[in-house]
Amino acid sequence: MEDETKLSIYRAARTIKRRENTLYNALRSIHDDSIFVGEISQLWPDLPLLANLRCGLWYFPKFHSTCYFKSTDGHTNNWSFNTSRLNLHVAHLAGQKGGCIIVDSTRKGKRFPDSMSKTIPIWTCVFNRAISNHRSRMQDHDKLMEGVNSDNHESETCDQHAENTRQASREWDSSLHMPLWVSKTEKASIEERLEGWTKELEASGADIASLASCLKKPLRPLWISQKTVIWLNEVPDHDSWDFTPIILVSASSSTGVIQHRTTSEFSWNYIPGAGDDEESWARGLSPDLFWNNVYDIVNSGPDMCNQKVANMVEKDRVYRAQRGQNAPQVTLKPPKLSHSTRDPSYVEPILSLDNLDIKNDIQFCDDDSTLYWLGTTNIAVGTALAAANTTCAGCILNCGQDSISACHLNTEAYLHLPIVNSKLDRFSLRNNLASAVNFAKLNLRKGKTLLVFCQNGEDISVCVCLAILTALFDDGGTFDDGKSFSETHITKLEMRRRLVFLCKFAVKARPSRGNLKQVYSFLSGGRASSHTPSAPNTM
Repeated sequence: MEDETKLSIYRAARTIKRRENTLYNALRSIHDDSIFVGEISQLWPDLPLLANLRCGLWYFPKFHSTCYFKSTDGHTNNWSFNTSRLNLHVAHLAGQKGGCIIVDSTRKGKRFPDSMSKTIPIWTCVFNRAISNHRSRMQDHDKLMEGVNSDNHESETCDQHAENTRQASREWDSSLHMPLWVSKTEKASIEERLEGWTKELEASGADIASLASCLKKPLRPLWISQKTVIWLNEVPDHDSWDFTPIILVSASSSTGVIQHRTTSEFSWNYIPGAGDDEESWARGLSPDLFWNNVYDIVNSGPDMCNQKVANMVEKDRVYRAQRGQNAPQVTLKPPKLSHSTRDPSYVEPILSLDNLDIKNDIQFCDDDSTLYWLGTTNIAVGTALAAANTTCAGCILNCGQDSISACHLNTEAYLHLPIVNSKLDRFSLRNNLASAVNFAKLNLRKGKTLLVFCQNGEDISVCVCLAILTALFDDGGTFDDGKSFSETHITKLEMRRRLVFLCKFAVKARPSRGNLKQVYSFLSGGRASSHTPSAPNTM
């Protein structure tokens, strides 16, 4: 009986939660929170606005760029500084513009996500420490060069070295700045790990020298939420601070009480952090499509919102399909009801195209068509749309599920390897890397440029490029036909260095842990064979 009571309470709670977390409630909450984000961005209009993926991307119509700081890297007793997610472009952008604003959100119960409370403060501190170390080394080098011919100068060098180090530390703030709600005990535990993380950053191959020349002041986080009190007549200019501000804006209200909000037309329940976990509520809607049609959606009201969004998503899908872009059909399971009211195996039918009028009554979205050339390697990484629109690549390696038209290329210059995500197949990438490397070797030997792409240009194609760079290039990024790879044993540190090099150019790279493990397994477990069924013999 007690178990049945607990189960009934659980079901009731789940039912209430489903009723609260409707699509209209989520989108209306995001729209309300975006007003706050806009107000904060106007306080420092010269600072670029960045979305912390993926939740932050929902909270404003237009961002300068994106970043990827994971909350899991800041979870208590799981703190981490991950060299796979260095976000170097954020530090460079902050140096160029004098700071930046990062937007994210979190569910009720917290004012800030852990990505803002701990992950980013750790990131700023580690970068500051690495820059401080670099500045000290440069100062010592300059002093040594000035007195290289002085015998008496040798006795002074050690004292000057110590003084230079102390001076650099005083001038460049390398301390850990965390919000007041992080306990002193937790802060102390994080501080114990900073030296090790700094060494990892310095060993990763990140270009600290260029970062040190770009940043005139140390990085420092500032926290702003809807509870922050700001006197509008006393807002300091970002240039007036003695640090480079990384302004962390938590978009949502942190109240733990359900807020019932109303207008003259509609009422809804406010959801803090509504943009989180979009797969569970967005019904195929993307942030871009939402903001392109925000007023139509918001004004449709709670009763018509689902149908309005479903029509928009399907029209956008058809628009993409007509242009050769990725256009998967969105199939949605309905809310679970009792067996007496609905068959649990029932799946909501996809909208018929016969009922849709594909006109300009909505603002459509185009996929990202950016290509990222990896330095002077002759290799580029990009999206499927970028590959479909480019004619500048001498050969193309397609790692997506769908083939593309490559009629301007001969058969030796195009290879399709339909690699799937590691969540679907833990060995799909690993099993195709030998073919990918051999294909790259064949064409790079001829001096051709190589484009590697997958659907989003962020994960699978990045991992394939990482394998090619490691297997066929030396650590300076020069093609050597695999000579250095054959003479060395690849370690995780060496692979991280190559990934840092790649991410320096492909700023949207977000390789998953599962795919990176497959790349390392391939690189450490054997060499690319000289012949595979998918690639010609290149030896």
